[in-house]
Amino acid sequence: MTPVPTLDEFLRGKPKTLLRGPLAIILIEDQAAVHETLRHHVDAGFRHVFALSPEATDMAPDLTETVTNLIWNTRQPDAHVAAVNAFIRAVPEGTWLYYGFNAEFLFFPFSESRSVGELLAFHTEERRSAMLSYVIDLYAPDLSIFPNAVSIDSAMFDSTGYFALGRVGADGRPMDRQLDFHGGLRWRYEEHLPQGRRRIDRISLFRSAPDLHLLADHRFNIDEYNTYSCPWHHNLTAAVASFRVAKALVSNPGSRDSIGGFVWRNSRVFEWRAQQLMDLGLMEPGQWF
Repeated sequence: MTPVPTLDEFLRGKPKTLLRGPLAIILIEDQAAVHETLRHHVDAGFRHVFALSPEATDMAPDLTETVTNLIWNTRQPDAHVAAVNAFIRAVPEGTWLYYGFNAEFLFFPFSESRSVGELLAFHTEERRSAMLSYVIDLYAPDLSIFPNAVSIDSAMFDSTGYFALGRVGADGRPMDRQLDFHGGLRWRYEEHLPQGRRRIDRISLFRSAPDLHLLADHRFNIDEYNTYSCPWHHNLTAAVASFRVAKALVSNPGSRDSIGGFVWRNSRVFEWRAQQLMDLGLMEPGQWF
């Protein structure tokens, strides 16, 4: 069996797979839906997918040409920060990157019929270097059957309860075209989440740039990257359908005894279609038709 390189070893070798995007970075924290996550992003049209995990990850033979497993301690605090920033430094300037975690699935307008490359080509033409995405919490309907809260075939999500608050800068003034978005399980179970982890907005798609750095709260050090649109019209947004918060709530000692189930009156079956998310206003097609 071929040894799996560490992330640092791989990037030092300057492999050709880094030369052209879009590229996807998946941080594998546990064994939940790993195969489904990797296949989903390969099928979305990423040129290459990098699966970062603490130990070697088994993959289907047909994924080995488009998925590279790399050793990275994804269980350390804020593991995404150093990993994503290492990729930003390693790829050519202007490369489109995506990052997410296992049991998270990127959706974008018309993704049933269009590729992520087409999406980002249009976004680039609109002079945008980043795309806002909303993390939509998924959860299993019955925790007695799915104790880790993950069920691909019967996933549910909240159809209402999403809202935005104005984002204020360090000077106390409202920030231009930036909002803090809330909803889903982070809103319904906010008492179990630290204040800084209750937002559902994430800049999950972005172009590499000199001196660009990802921050621990899923924002970037360049303010324009954190905006939801350009000044003159609405832009595309995406969504990340994610079991990650549900998994955490049913496994963390501070919350698991308080969770009997996630289903409520506004739960809806997740159809695994981008159109469903657009119909509910959870993604914005902007000027892309």
